[in-house]
Amino acid sequence: MSGTHDRQSAPQRDPDDDSPRLECGVFGIFGLEGAAATTALGLHALQHRGQEACGIATFDGQRFHAERHMGYVGDAFAGSDLTERLPGHSAIGHTRYSTAGGSFLRNIQPMFADMEAGGVALAHNGNLTNFLTLREQLVAEGAIFQSTSDSEVILHLMARSRRAKVVDRFIDALSRIEGGYALVALTNKKLIGVRDPLGIRPLVLGDLDGQAVLASETCALDMIGARFVRDVEHGEMVVISHDGVESLRPFPAARARPCIFEYVYFARPDSVVNGRSVYEVRKRMGRRLAQESSPMIDVVVPVPDSGVPAALGYAQETGVPFEMGIIRNHYVGRTFIQPTQGARETGVRMKLSPNRSVLAGKRVMLIDDSIVRGTNSVRVVRMVREAGAAEVHLRSASPPIMWPDFYGIDMPDRDKLIAANKTTEEIAKILEVDSMGYLSVDGLYWAMDSAPRDPLNPQFTDHYFTGDYPTRLLDREIAEGRNELAERQLSFLVDA
Repeated sequence: MSGTHDRQSAPQRDPDDDSPRLECGVFGIFGLEGAAATTALGLHALQHRGQEACGIATFDGQRFHAERHMGYVGDAFAGSDLTERLPGHSAIGHTRYSTAGGSFLRNIQPMFADMEAGGVALAHNGNLTNFLTLREQLVAEGAIFQSTSDSEVILHLMARSRRAKVVDRFIDALSRIEGGYALVALTNKKLIGVRDPLGIRPLVLGDLDGQAVLASETCALDMIGARFVRDVEHGEMVVISHDGVESLRPFPAARARPCIFEYVYFARPDSVVNGRSVYEVRKRMGRRLAQESSPMIDVVVPVPDSGVPAALGYAQETGVPFEMGIIRNHYVGRTFIQPTQGARETGVRMKLSPNRSVLAGKRVMLIDDSIVRGTNSVRVVRMVREAGAAEVHLRSASPPIMWPDFYGIDMPDRDKLIAANKTTEEIAKILEVDSMGYLSVDGLYWAMDSAPRDPLNPQFTDHYFTGDYPTRLLDREIAEGRNELAERQLSFLVDA
């Protein structure tokens, strides 16, 4: 593989920013000249899924080429010479926020390996819940890892397969991994896309001038002018070659349970995920929120930007005016955020500014998409009060987040989730609001235009709100078992 370049600096994150940290975005295209430039455009549309790092790998018919950079797509892959740096008619790309592994250059994707069956570049969105277990087994067998990312496990499993064909080696590897994931892989002859057995993480198939495209969301297809063909189905592997698109089913049949948090926060509002418009679902969340709890107010104000669609729905349902009472500055670099409280407060004001003409003397209803630790909410509420609001009410367009995630979303441990440890009344006091409320789980399912939640067979992956995890959490179970064993041993020594 040639042309590998690395860039060291990454955007900094405000340590008090309690928004759920985004997963990753994947993109792939087969059989199109200048594939790298098209992939860069697709990744630009998926930037919201990961702002820490990005990478592109291409194949030119003879060799693989790759670039991996810390930072944003627009900075990393700018320039008219991109297709010279990354020549080829097929490519895959990745935007990253680290969930498994850390913020290291060696963890940036796509990852690449030379195998007996040929080279393979791999990009991954999600998390493997048995990653550490598999890694320990592979290391014990002599495997040498170059990264701390769970994605590398898949390449090692492929390399150890005794099957002759790359696709069969891939299937062997998939049979051993667990969790939520969407994968795209590039070989010297094929582009491969896989979605986990429950369809937790999204993946779509598109068409650009007769050439197949894979992407995490439909907004990436729109960006490059491609036509949406269909969702890659849960548990499906699509194998794209010059012969067309082949569909394989490498997993036992299972009922789909797509991630409901894609609709709450992660997906772009202009995307269609699993056949549902994200924008329309978020508006319905706001409508139902108004039906469930609607105090006397003068104005509905979204917490920008992700709270906007739900606030629109809330305003339409109540007939109360919708106003942009908080203005977001989109041109503030993350490098302005500093690790002191005073600097953080300045950073908040640089990013969000109160619109005093809307807020002064008004009973304000703030609508946010979700509340994790509450640190963002405290600062926003204080800003609105300082702008002269007579009352400040707060509603979350999702249910209380009470459980951490293990499928590609970096949420805090349960002891840091405010709703897991406080009542709604206690939270209202902490956030200094006149009233506080959350959308119910049934309301969220209503917004999805779905039947009420079936506790015996849930339609979505919704453990953040219910604690009902859709798969085994092997690494977590082993870690908890080790902790329990260590505590027992310590207790024994103390007693002795």
